Amino acid sequence: MIDEQTRVVVQGLTGREGRFHALRNRAYGTKVVAGVTPGKGGDEVEGIPVFDTVAEAVEATGANASLIFVPARFAGDAVYEAGDAGISVIVCITEGIPAQDEARFVNYVQRTYPQTVLIGPNCPGLISPGKSNIGIMPGEITLPGGPVGLVSRSGTLTYQAVHELTQRGIGQTTCVGIGGDPVPGTGFIDCLARFEADSDTTAVVMIGEIGGSDEETAADFIASEMTKPVVAYVAGVTAPPGKKMGHAGAIVSGGKGTAAAKIEALEGAGCRVARNPSAIGDLMAEVLQRG
Repeated sequence: MIDEQTRVVVQGLTGREGRFHALRNRAYGTKVVAGVTPGKGGDEVEGIPVFDTVAEAVEATGANASLIFVPARFAGDAVYEAGDAGISVIVCITEGIPAQDEARFVNYVQRTYPQTVLIGPNCPGLISPGKSNIGIMPGEITLPGGPVGLVSRSGTLTYQAVHELTQRGIGQTTCVGIGGDPVPGTGFIDCLARFEADSDTTAVVMIGEIGGSDEETAADFIASEMTKPVVAYVAGVTAPPGKKMGHAGAIVSGGKGTAAAKIEALEGAGCRVARNPSAIGDLMAEVLQRG
């Protein structure tokens, strides 16, 4: 999905958050080639040129990925603009976007540009350790070289799972935080299918949480399509029914979307399911040792 040749334009580069993470990603080795802030074209941020539009940035720099750090009320327009400019990977970090707006731009990208990958919104982004980091993930805790791919609805649990793997000397191919909002641009199945097709990935970590039915749907896909082992964790085991737990998508109602139901589905699909996040590394070590 991303590698050393990925060229990133940061929408919102001149803002505090965009500047901080863009420079951090660049220090990691990511090719951050441009920024976009309307009205500030011609400026630069520590050597990174700023353009008024994404189309101008793409034409001038050959950018093929976008990282979005703009306020929620402008995030939809930023996604539309990136898609229309021909960006192939769009990573929207912005949180607090109304679900109705999310539904509009997610459907627009999927319908109009089916080859474009939209990660997020309200996500930490993705990193291919040693190659490229697009988002807010701490590259310091990753370990290049594979063989494990990781996909997660939770940002902080992504970091913990990666750290647990790295502490055991288990490297990662790509780690994707898809976000926990109700309308994600990329879901579990999208990532699982890519990991299944990736020759460098031999096993997968999948981190879900209460609410919705994405994990159960992913379990069906794992059972029917995946040949590679999956270690899973579901956050929210102790959450009371009917409560919204952090993410907009993490709502349990009517007995549906519970951690117990998701764990049962994943185990039924042949996954090893950790009962706490600190066990993810040990379970994956066991899986890899068995071959």
